[in-house]
Amino acid sequence: MLAQHIVTDDLDALLDTLPPHIANPLRQRADRSQLLEVVLDLGRRPEARFPDQEVLLSDREVTEEDLLHVEGRIGEFGDDNRAGIERTLHRISCIRNRTGRIVGLTCRIGRAVYGTIKVVEDLIQTGKSTLLLGRPGVGKTTMLREVARVLSEDMGKRVVVVDTSNEIAGDGDIPHPAIGRARRMQVPTPALQHAVMIEAVENHMPEVIIIDEIGTELEAAAARTIAERGVQLVGTAHGNTLENLILNPTLSDLIGGIQTVTLGDEEARRRGTQKSILERKAPPTFDVVVEIQSWSQVAVHGDVARTVDDILRGRSVQPEVRELGPDGEVRAQQPASQEEPRETPAGRLAARSGAGGRPVLVYPFGISRTRLDQAIKGAQLPVTLADRLEGANALLTVRNYFRRKPQTIRDAEAMGVPIYVLKSHALLQLEQGLMNIAAAGDGGSQVLEAMREAEEAAQLVMNDHEGRVDLSPQNAYIRRLQHQVAQRYNLASRSSGREPLRRVRIFRGDLTEFD
Repeated sequence: MLAQHIVTDDLDALLDTLPPHIANPLRQRADRSQLLEVVLDLGRRPEARFPDQEVLLSDREVTEEDLLHVEGRIGEFGDDNRAGIERTLHRISCIRNRTGRIVGLTCRIGRAVYGTIKVVEDLIQTGKSTLLLGRPGVGKTTMLREVARVLSEDMGKRVVVVDTSNEIAGDGDIPHPAIGRARRMQVPTPALQHAVMIEAVENHMPEVIIIDEIGTELEAAAARTIAERGVQLVGTAHGNTLENLILNPTLSDLIGGIQTVTLGDEEARRRGTQKSILERKAPPTFDVVVEIQSWSQVAVHGDVARTVDDILRGRSVQPEVRELGPDGEVRAQQPASQEEPRETPAGRLAARSGAGGRPVLVYPFGISRTRLDQAIKGAQLPVTLADRLEGANALLTVRNYFRRKPQTIRDAEAMGVPIYVLKSHALLQLEQGLMNIAAAGDGGSQVLEAMREAEEAAQLVMNDHEGRVDLSPQNAYIRRLQHQVAQRYNLASRSSGREPLRRVRIFRGDLTEFD
């Protein structure tokens, strides 16, 4: 039996809102089922966007009358400048000028895709709280709709969808049939999403709550409250991988939270670690984390508590990779056991050396740019300071500013920009915060990989009387962390070579070192 995804898009409902000279060319296209969005900007020619091309729809420039034509045929715009078409999944977002007048519209096609959760359906049916991660556009919200339908119709559970901006169940008071028998609670403004989450569990006795884009501390706290009441949570969050959440102080509570613990001298010696270590603070809010890599492939962390503990201890973590084949069968690649041979972190990093990556854009708020430039240069980080919040990968601020919740902080939360909060302006704090952002950004898990490499090297040296291991080249900040790993094992270490090939060597202190 072939895998089948049934797609419904109510495309005619959107085309009916457009002026005829814009809609008619789209109706005549054979590939209109692939349409992603229509862009109307005042004084420019209307444009249609497809997965592999952009098409001009008319020789006439968009006029104010064209924009008013669309505005009069859709729902009201909310605080987030989004509107919809009743009983459809289409989303219309507006651009306003300084006086609030609409000068641009982005009409995005919403589609219900049935059959998208087969690759994780067994996880959802267990009743465990599940968090979906993935890059924008990979299908997280589409999968949530299907989760709501399967749990409410096929399993007969009481499901409540907390629907911010009507993203999941469409515009209007009657939800789209894509969510099945699930009930939908609308959220008047994104800032109130956490309050509606609590209201849902207190007033409507759900067995399952579905929530899209958990992005603030208040929403993370609300999710924990819901999970502690025994309600199954299925949601999405900002970030591509579980390691991103560990490095994000705003959302780390979703996977248990991270805290620094100071051990006594005897306990530190028993563990073979330094006195200050990182540990998970509490049980995770979500039992399972699913990293969506594509429509048909996911990576599953089935025991989040154990995975987080392993990462904090520098152990190798290998999720279960699942893929939905063309025959409709799910093929799972189980994690390799500790006894199986596997590539070392040193080999992975050596293969990646010189590959480089795009710099991470950080928008500083309430922090001196001069001191940040000094921290970036000193730690040799792939970070660039952004002049505007729009387009930034993260916002960096200090605790005093974050507590006041100024407009910039609220804007970042509404836009889904990750917020990193520091205790002070101290240089070491700045370096640590920037390193966390860089590790969670385009550079992936470079810090965690480098620490794993140092841990494995230290264990090799401990078990080999001739042990000395050269690690992969790293920047100054990561080398400092690798030296600390050597100290935890009571081993010697030194840096050698010239930048950018300077590296750490770990060896036994009773061995003579020659270069």
